Amino acid sequence: MTSPPSHQAHRTWQARALTLIFTLFALGLAACSRAPSPDEGPLVLAASSMQEAMLDAAEQWHDSGHPKPVVAFAASSSLARQLLHGAPADLFISANQDWMDSVEPAGLLRAGSRANLVGNEIVLIAPKGQNQAINLSDSSSFTAALGDRGRLAMADPQAVPAGRYGKASLENLGLWPDLSDRIAPADNVRAALGLVESGETPLGIVYATDAAAASDRVTIIARFPETSHPPIRYPLAVLAGSAHSDAMDFRDFLLSPQGQAIFVKHGFSAGRAE
Repeated sequence: MTSPPSHQAHRTWQARALTLIFTLFALGLAACSRAPSPDEGPLVLAASSMQEAMLDAAEQWHDSGHPKPVVAFAASSSLARQLLHGAPADLFISANQDWMDSVEPAGLLRAGSRANLVGNEIVLIAPKGQNQAINLSDSSSFTAALGDRGRLAMADPQAVPAGRYGKASLENLGLWPDLSDRIAPADNVRAALGLVESGETPLGIVYATDAAAASDRVTIIARFPETSHPPIRYPLAVLAGSAHSDAMDFRDFLLSPQGQAIFVKHGFSAGRAE
């Protein structure tokens, strides 16, 4: 007799389904609305970890007298693949260089528009109230915190930038061999955060900015050394096919001191042009 799916598996499936539905809806909306009008702001495809900061930036841009940008969030890998399959957009913000690099050879980026927007760091989190210290140089402290059946939530380490950074750090610290079979992979970093928030997993690896956004539901119990993974940089570029008159101006606003201040307020580090 087949046993019913566990509560954790059901919640994970729900998170993945909702992510897929949202992404398809957002990109479908984009496909239906790419004839720019004076009343519509540029369409921005941005990494999931940028939600609060990008919505804040879009609001401030709108408050200064411009049409409000439409921002769709998903894993950088998903967004890059959609662009490679012809999804229309005006700007793309990736959570790492690799996925921006994947669309550039296809001629999808406007020449001279690519720049590093912001930086970030990855942290180890637990549900709020968990005070157990984790020694990043000792895998036994990880396994003790996970317990007999607990898993480590992280964005898919095979594709999603946050997961790639996390895996690189765990490998560099010598922890990956003992933890690789205890990973709960998620479609994006916000889904991984949700697994920890809900108590489905006792530990998770997310960006520091994600932990800050959910500060009343999770606690940071360790910070991964910056030297243990590639530098976390979020590249930004205007898409070559964009005809929106505000696309380049909004890009410049995000890179301006005013725009950078918004991201710093949300926990990112200031970027630097390539």
